[in-house]
Amino acid sequence: MDAMEIPASRPVSLAAGRLRTILVLAVAAILVAVVAWVVDKPADDGVTLLPGGAAAGSPPRAGNVPPDFQATALDGSAVSIAALKGQPTWLTFGASWCPDCRAEATDLQATYAKYKPQGLAVLGVFIQEDQAAVQDYAKRVGFTFPMVADPSGRIADLYRTYGIPIHFFIGRDGLIRDVRIGRLSPGDMEQLVQQLVKG
Repeated sequence: MDAMEIPASRPVSLAAGRLRTILVLAVAAILVAVVAWVVDKPADDGVTLLPGGAAAGSPPRAGNVPPDFQATALDGSAVSIAALKGQPTWLTFGASWCPDCRAEATDLQATYAKYKPQGLAVLGVFIQEDQAAVQDYAKRVGFTFPMVADPSGRIADLYRTYGIPIHFFIGRDGLIRDVRIGRLSPGDMEQLVQQLVKG
C-alpha cells in the first residue's frame, strides 16, 4: 500500500462518526425541548411549575406553625403571619403570569368579599414579580385584600413553593389547617373557607 493511499474504511468511519454526532445533538435538542415544554406547560392538576423548583426541605403541612415573614403590602402597610394570629387566614401564592392563578382570581376575590365580615383575612404573595406589576394586575382583577410582591422568591422559599397557585389555610390558633396545591374551584374555596371561619 502506498503511503499516500487512504484506506477505504476511513471515509466510512468519518461519515459514521459525523452521523453519530448529529444523532446525539438531535436527541439532546429534543430532550431540551421536552423539558422546556413540561416546565412551561400548566400541569393537568391546575399547577404552574416554577422555574428552578423549590428550596430544599419539606413544605409546611397541616398542624405546623406557618413560617413567619415580615413584608410591605402594596398599600405600604406592614404585614406578617404572626400579626394575623387570631384571624382565620388564607395565605395564597400566585403570579399574574400564571394561567392557573388567573383562572381562579375572580373566585378568590369573591370568596374573600363574602367571608371578610366573618373575620377572614387573605394575604396574597406574588412570586417573581415586582410591585408595579402586582399593582397593575390587582387593579385589573379587582383584588381588595393585602398583596405582597416577592420578586426574589424569598417568601416563597420559606414555604418551599415549587408550583403555583398554592394555598395555606391557617386557623385562629395560628396553625395550618389545610394546604392545597393547584387551582381551586369555587366550591373548594367555599368549603375550605367555611371550615376555616367556623373552626
